[in-house]
Amino acid sequence: MDLVKLVVEGIYSEFQASAFLMILAEEDGDKQMPVVIGGFEAQSIALSLEEKIKPPRPLSHDLFKVFSDSFEIKVSKVVITDLKEGVFFASLHCQQGKTEKVIDARTSDAVAIALRFKAPIYASKSVLKNAGTTNIKINLTIQETPKETDWKKIMIDEKLTKEEITQILQALTENELDEALNHVVKLEKYEIAAHIRDEINIRQSSKS
Repeated sequence: MDLVKLVVEGIYSEFQASAFLMILAEEDGDKQMPVVIGGFEAQSIALSLEEKIKPPRPLSHDLFKVFSDSFEIKVSKVVITDLKEGVFFASLHCQQGKTEKVIDARTSDAVAIALRFKAPIYASKSVLKNAGTTNIKINLTIQETPKETDWKKIMIDEKLTKEEITQILQALTENELDEALNHVVKLEKYEIAAHIRDEINIRQSSKS
């Protein structure tokens, strides 16, 4: 199977109400591949990309890593093998001594695990040909900045919409965003953490 190496380019929460969009990109090329993933997996991948932030208790993918390390099992690579009816299929290539096993996995789980093992992520050329593009446009909502705001409100008011959370976050300084991110991670409010990371990424992108 001809393989192409990919990297995680970003996680976006403004895709649709109940899903996130993970963008995988060619390491040595200009093609991107969008993959729709769930909220928990998106949070897990985002936290893995942000090495400075550690959740107070291990997430499922962290637990998998600790369990594997305890039995000297390594994940050597992840391969996105197929695309059927809009669903991606992936496999984990695991090694224990001289024994190697290939395990089926959801693509979102496979990527989250690969990041923790620092294992390379690949896609077959056929998958990238069918699902890859060079013109992904992410629809990010821009809101007017409110005159007064308190970022802690987003942790206690569960009725806030995405637009209202975005509006609150846009009023914060970069230091306040960092403070908010660390605080919500400690409280294990990972969906809110994903919103904060989006705002941080938007500001960093505007500087580059």
